[in-house]
Amino acid sequence: MRLPVNSVTGVLHILRCSRLAMRGAPAKAIQELAGHESLTTTQRYMHLTLTAKDAAIRLLDSAGAQLSGDGLRDAGKGR
Repeated sequence: MRLPVNSVTGVLHILRCSRLAMRGAPAKAIQELAGHESLTTTQRYMHLTLTAKDAAIRLLDSAGAQLSGDGLRDAGKGR
């Protein structure tokens, strides 16, 4: 089965936006690169894999560990 040219172009567009999102590109940058007028349109194309979602959760976990660490409490002692 052969896809029409429009379908192939659409798939490539989705892949490009998704890959940028998974590599951490800001949504606004993806929007401008994709030529979308609205961020809502861009978000339709920004599909993430489970691995990318897990990586985002790990970022939150590591940020939480840093916030609760001694470094943050010690930072206020210098005032």
